[in-house]
Amino acid sequence: MTNASQPEFISPFHRQADLVIQPPPPSKPRPPQPTVPHLLPTARLYVLLGLGLLIPLILAWIPGNGIGVGWAVMALYDITVLILTLVDYQRSQRWNIQVTRQCDARLSIGRDNPIHLTVTVGSGPDKAKQTQLQLRDSYPQDFQADQEQLILQIAPHTATDVTYYVFPPRRGAFQWQGLTLRLLGPQGLAWKAWQIPIETQVDVYPDLMGLRLLSVRLSLESAGGVRRRQRTLGGTEFAELQEYNRGDDLRLIDWKATARRGHPLVRVCEPERDQPLLILLDRGRLMTAQVAGLKRFDWALNTTLSLAMAGLRRGDRVGVCVFDNEIHTWIPPQSGNSYLSRILEQVYNLEPVMTESDYVAVASRVLSQYTRRALVVLLTDIVDAIASSELLAAMARLSPRFLPFCVALRDPVVDTQAHQALALTPEANDIQIQRLYEQAIALDLLHQRSVAFAQLQQQGVLVLDAPAPSISEQLVDQYLLLKARNRL
Repeated sequence: MTNASQPEFISPFHRQADLVIQPPPPSKPRPPQPTVPHLLPTARLYVLLGLGLLIPLILAWIPGNGIGVGWAVMALYDITVLILTLVDYQRSQRWNIQVTRQCDARLSIGRDNPIHLTVTVGSGPDKAKQTQLQLRDSYPQDFQADQEQLILQIAPHTATDVTYYVFPPRRGAFQWQGLTLRLLGPQGLAWKAWQIPIETQVDVYPDLMGLRLLSVRLSLESAGGVRRRQRTLGGTEFAELQEYNRGDDLRLIDWKATARRGHPLVRVCEPERDQPLLILLDRGRLMTAQVAGLKRFDWALNTTLSLAMAGLRRGDRVGVCVFDNEIHTWIPPQSGNSYLSRILEQVYNLEPVMTESDYVAVASRVLSQYTRRALVVLLTDIVDAIASSELLAAMARLSPRFLPFCVALRDPVVDTQAHQALALTPEANDIQIQRLYEQAIALDLLHQRSVAFAQLQQQGVLVLDAPAPSISEQLVDQYLLLKARNRL
């Protein structure tokens, strides 16, 4: 359970009956309050001042006091260029520019989240057509952006929308500090530089964007042909009658209804509902490692929420247990689409810890509290059969009363190193030898994992070993397939 000192949770779901996640309203930035602008020289100004050095060299060939005249002319030339630069800067002051920022109040971790900037230009200098504007947004330091600097061509009395994307690597509360702008003068001799203190507060949540996409997918499957194709795989509960189409199983024809209606009808059955689904989320030492830009625990948390949504949408009772060396959070299984909000409320701000996980303790808790057959999904990582012997023993205890499912989040870098094409040439250098050595280690790691998974399968445990970035989709597909085949 969450502590009272934790921040108040605001559910991202606007409707309890329908779990289609609505995007949160955009944050309201403060009105632009430009700071005092200052002048920055351009490359063209430096070139012009450099050309002025040629004047004394050219006039030095004139007999008499050519050198003195050259220095005087150069000084007059430089003063003229600097005066033109000041005039150019003063003209750039006449541009009336305002910038606003809009983004979701809740960003998704591990996703490219769009940030929208709107540049509104009022009046400009006389006879000015367009000029260049450079923007640099002060996004949080931990974020990664696809564009460090935005370059626009602006004209008077126009509004321009520009979008860039940020990649949050961790969850929490973050703030944008401001926006830095540079406006090029009409003659290209000076930049007008200033800052606008637009502050935007955002909270980085688990992958809400992925949940929205999954919600749409599940809705389409329930309403369209995908659902119908899946139901033909199995099911025990009658759902509806549908007209026979070419390719349907003849064993599904309802002959009594066909005789009454005068045309073939097939019985459509769906998997049994209200079955228990318990998700065990490991937050121990193995889940602190970085995989594809995120902690392995963050990938597992996203997968937990995706599987919970799929289970609730299929009418099952879903529960979540988060553990390390002890059980940290226990959410008992319940059904209902709105229950996902409660699960998200209690797990969205959890972080992994540097302690060894006690798999036997969590398995004992499950065995002591539940007697009805249930699907128990463990999200963790496996090193080898020896290092993960406690995990293997705990999963074996859950079988045969439950249907245990062990899911490991693999590092895609290991796959890349293991399957890269390498060859040791006669003139091999240290880099080639190092890559061959890394490939040998990666192949050994994958082999040791496969041995551990083979032992789990021999004990009746379902296994899934997939790269962390794609684990959510694969696990949801496996769950839907188990439901369609009535494995529970």
